[in-house]
Amino acid sequence: MRTNVRKKSIKERWRKRSRKMGKRLLPLFAPLILSPSASIGAGKYVSVDKVKANVTALSVIRFEQVSFDLYTQMNLSAAGLSYDAFNNALMGYYGMYNEGRLSDKGILTVVDFTKPSNEKRLWVLDLNSREVLHNTYVAHGRNSGEVRAQEFSNEHKSFMSSVGFYVTDNIYHGKHGKSLRLDGLDEGYNTNARERAVVMHGAEYATEDFMNKYGRLGRSLGCPAVPLGEHESIIDAITGKTALYIHSGDEQYTSHYLDNANAVAGYMASTQPNQLPPAEFSI
Repeated sequence: MRTNVRKKSIKERWRKRSRKMGKRLLPLFAPLILSPSASIGAGKYVSVDKVKANVTALSVIRFEQVSFDLYTQMNLSAAGLSYDAFNNALMGYYGMYNEGRLSDKGILTVVDFTKPSNEKRLWVLDLNSREVLHNTYVAHGRNSGEVRAQEFSNEHKSFMSSVGFYVTDNIYHGKHGKSLRLDGLDEGYNTNARERAVVMHGAEYATEDFMNKYGRLGRSLGCPAVPLGEHESIIDAITGKTALYIHSGDEQYTSHYLDNANAVAGYMASTQPNQLPPAEFSI
C-alpha cells in the first residue's frame, strides 16, 4: 500500500508540472505552429530567447516522462531507490551517452549516500532489460562520516567519498583482489578519482555480517567498497564504459550532465527499443 501511495505521489507531481509547463508553452508556440507568416506580417514577433527557454522547459517534461516510465516499470520504489536519485542518475546517463562516453551495455549504477550505511544503497540497473541486477551495501570514506556520509571531497588524502558522475574503466587485480578503475567526470567534485586510486573493490567491512556486528559498515579511504563475495559479479556487470552516479542530496551540487535537453538527445540516440513518448499537456 505504501508503494502505491508513493507512485501516486510521483505521478501527480509529474502531471502538475506538465500542466504548468503546457500553459507556459502554448502561447509561445501557437503562433509558430498555426501561422508563423501571419504573426510576422502583423508585427507579432516571438522572442527567440523565449522560444529557446521554453524548448528547454519542453525537454524537462519529455525527459521526465521517460524517467517516470522507467522508474515505475522497473519497480524501483519497492527496491528502495528514490525517484530524485534515479532521475538525476538517468539524466546523467543519457547525457554521457550523448557525448559518446558510454558503451551500449545499458548499465547504470546508482549509489545513494543520503541513506545510512546499514541500508542497501547501491543499485546496478540494466536499462535494456529493465532489471535490477544488484541491490546491496556500499561503504563510504572514513572522513565522510560514520553511519552516514555527510562530507565529500575531491582532494588527495582527504579519505572522503566523492560525489557525482563517473564512467567505469577496466578491471585490474590489486591489494583488494578484483577491482575496477573509475574516472570522475565532474570538475571540482570527483575528477581526481584516478589519481586518488578511488576504485570499486570488495571489502569484508562492507558485508552484512560486519554491519550486524557493529551496527554500520566499516569505511574505506574514499572508495565505493562493496561486499566481499558480491564484488566480482558487480564489477563484471558494470565494467567497460558504463555510468556510475553517486548521489548526496546536496542542493549545491552542480554537473554538466544534469541537463534535460542533453538527456533527451542522448535518449533518442541510444539503442533503447522504446521511442520517446509524446509530450502530453492538459491545458
